[in-house]
Amino acid sequence: MIRKVAVIMGSDSDWPQVKGACVQLKALDIPFEAHILSAHRTPAAAAEFAKKAKAEGFGVILCAAGMAAHLAGAFAANTTLPVIGIPMKGGAMDGLDALLATVQMPSGIPVATVALNGAKNAAWLAAQILALSDEGLAARLEAEREKMSAEIAAKEAKLQQEIAAL
Repeated sequence: MIRKVAVIMGSDSDWPQVKGACVQLKALDIPFEAHILSAHRTPAAAAEFAKKAKAEGFGVILCAAGMAAHLAGAFAANTTLPVIGIPMKGGAMDGLDALLATVQMPSGIPVATVALNGAKNAAWLAAQILALSDEGLAARLEAEREKMSAEIAAKEAKLQQEIAAL
C-alpha cells in the first residue's frame, strides 16, 4: 500500500505554487491531502497534524511557507516522517529568509529543502522516498525519467538539424 503525502501550506497565498506539487503527485498516482496550517497562527493544529500523520497513513510531509515562517521545522519537530520544506518567494527578502529558515535546522531534526518555489521538485523527492518501499511507484518513476530523456534526445536532434541547415 502506498502511503499518502501531506501537502501543507502556511497560507492560501502559497497555493498557486503548491498546486504544482499536487498536480505532480496526482500524475504519479500518489494519494495526497493538502491543508493550510500555520506554525504561528495555528500552532496546536499544526503540531497535532504532524504528531498523527504517520498513524493517518502519511509517508512524507511537504511544507511550504514564505518569509521566516518556520512551518517545515515545526512539523519536523513533531514527527519522525521525512519533511520536505518548500521555501516560498516573497516578502522584503524575496524568499531568502524563507530559504534560510528552512535549511537551518538543529541536529537531529532534519528538513530536506528544495529551491524557492520548488513545489514540483518536492513532489518528485517525496515520490522517490516513497518508491523505496513501493516497486510499482519505482517503476513509474523510472518510466518518467526515460520519457524525460527521450524528450531531450528529440530536442537535441531538432537542434542538430537546424544547425546543419545553417
